[in-house]
Amino acid sequence: MAGHAEGRQCLAKRLASTFPGKGERKGGVINTISKLTKTCTLRLTVCKLYFILSDKVANGGASMWCELCQGNFFDEFQMEGVAAEHNEIYLELVPENLSRALKTAHSAKAVKIKLTNKHCPCLRVAVELPSLSSSSRIVTHDIPVGVIPRRIWNDFREPTMPDFDVSIYLPVLKIMKSVVERMKNLSNFIVIEANLSGEMNLKIETDLVSVTTHFKDLGNPPWASEDGCQSSAQGRNLESMAEARIDIKKLQQLLAGQQVNPTKALCNIMQRVKRRLKERQWSGDLTFLCLLSLLPSD
Repeated sequence: MAGHAEGRQCLAKRLASTFPGKGERKGGVINTISKLTKTCTLRLTVCKLYFILSDKVANGGASMWCELCQGNFFDEFQMEGVAAEHNEIYLELVPENLSRALKTAHSAKAVKIKLTNKHCPCLRVAVELPSLSSSSRIVTHDIPVGVIPRRIWNDFREPTMPDFDVSIYLPVLKIMKSVVERMKNLSNFIVIEANLSGEMNLKIETDLVSVTTHFKDLGNPPWASEDGCQSSAQGRNLESMAEARIDIKKLQQLLAGQQVNPTKALCNIMQRVKRRLKERQWSGDLTFLCLLSLLPSD
């Protein structure tokens, strides 16, 4: 417990941030995360904030990595980590609690977030609301958090991009959500298949019914691995479909949780390693990445 004690001793001076007029933008991101998980890890660095869920995909769980540039959400941002060479803070929190606090910030003049140690470690969200008088109206929320010790920080590093078979841009998410919601009444599982010609199919197959929705001309993003070589998609037959069979409720939960409009949404399908990766990118504000397990075929 040394890491927790160390964190609590200097907690109050560690983090202070202000973002006048930007509470709604940040609230949309937090709302999306709160729909996907009950608890997550908040990693704070000088330049970026990260919301992390690190369940084991191989065991049927889902992993999430959400990366935000603090300059797009805060006008002022100050933080001090454990040490100069480890200038980071890792906290465990319930995103729904932070989401509820930020709902009061939609019409706020300014919002301040501060890490405090009032009886227990807390994120204090102070919302300054417009007032007809000269006195200010401030609503304060104290959100309990857990301080994650430095010895387990490596458990929350960014997931590597696996070598995939097909990468494709997704259709409009509202349309995809509508299709999936209708299909979930017919089956517990859905098959997503796509090729390098910009074609994607959503299908369910049972003993009684087979339903497929086709999407065309979606486009395929260019990708390169870290050593500069193309992924395994290079040289693949453009018409050949790669497919992933997943839990339809998890996909529906992911789509239903969207509270912001992404400029790009894409899906990478990996058949060989038994998992599928879905990545979403919002125009310079954040990168959202989610891993879902691939289920064996019947």
